[in-house]
Amino acid sequence: MKRFFIALSVALAISFSAAAQQITRFGVVDTAKVYQAYFRTSAPMRSYDSKKAEAQKEISKRTEEIRRLKQQKADAELNADEQLAARLDADIVKKTDSLTEYTKSKNLELENLRNSLRNSNEFYNKLYKVIERVAENEGLSVILSLQDDRSILWYSNSVDVTDKVISELDR
Repeated sequence: MKRFFIALSVALAISFSAAAQQITRFGVVDTAKVYQAYFRTSAPMRSYDSKKAEAQKEISKRTEEIRRLKQQKADAELNADEQLAARLDADIVKKTDSLTEYTKSKNLELENLRNSLRNSNEFYNKLYKVIERVAENEGLSVILSLQDDRSILWYSNSVDVTDKVISELDR
């Protein structure tokens, strides 16, 4: 009977150690943070930032022109020059409409450019290869994205491999 319990104990110990070796290890990646870090220094992102700054400069220029026209209109009204005030008012309306259209079109253009950067197959192919390499180096079986469906309610920072993925992408 004593031998039976010893054999059973040894069998249980072996099965527990085998089961311990098969534990699935999870990791998480904040893909939004990876995306931001990767594209911050890329040529396409610099081009996007340049176009955005150019559009903002033009919007500021047009806004300043409208402000100047409004001031001229106020001065014309103070001087009781109704004709000039009416002409300036028409210019203000025209330039405001033009600014609104310009802003809408530039925002749409920039949004489309940003989406094309985000959906770049080249980036995602590289990202998946890097995630695979980091997971294998860390001994992880599964990597979850923090952005997908927001289904991860809590995680330990010890399973977050985001910074390692970013440093691998920067190589």
